[in-house]
Amino acid sequence: MGSLKKRSVNLAGHATSLALEPEFWAALDRIAKQDAVSIAALIQRIDVGRGERPLASACRVYALQRAGG
Repeated sequence: MGSLKKRSVNLAGHATSLALEPEFWAALDRIAKQDAVSIAALIQRIDVGRGERPLASACRVYALQRAGG
């Protein structure tokens, strides 16, 4: 996997920066397109359901779960 790429997203009215490998960003972009939502809306959905898990980890797990099923 490549080096981390940072993107800024707005979550619950707060700007936050999220660093993921390009492959995970590509997977999340595909998922957002499939679900007809913006990448910000998808990440907000992941954020709401992540519990205690760090957001970057939750995004990676979500992408892997969606890829597998």
